[in-house]
Amino acid sequence: MPLLDLQNQLGIDVDRWLLVGSSKQPHKQASLCFAFQKEWLECSDGIGSVRAKKECQQEMEDLAECLSKKKMVKRMMAIQAQREKLIKEGKYTPPDNHSGKFDPTP
Repeated sequence: MPLLDLQNQLGIDVDRWLLVGSSKQPHKQASLCFAFQKEWLECSDGIGSVRAKKECQQEMEDLAECLSKKKMVKRMMAIQAQREKLIKEGKYTPPDNHSGKFDPTP
């Protein structure tokens, strides 16, 4: 037992937070990044942290991307910038429903 058990005193469970796939799921479905976390855990299990950093780097990068979505956000920003550029050049006209004008009839 640790000298200062901060997790229990603060009412948080860092271990469960770090292992996203092991947290309780509301509808008994696997979490979004569970597959990536499982691949990383299977790769790094029993080989030690030094070897796991080298040998399981791809799995760790996939898990980090799934959790942070940095590449996706970067790609979406590039798409939005290209769209705005085409609108300024007059090569693209967005549909009415994208500009806030929409036809209420089905």
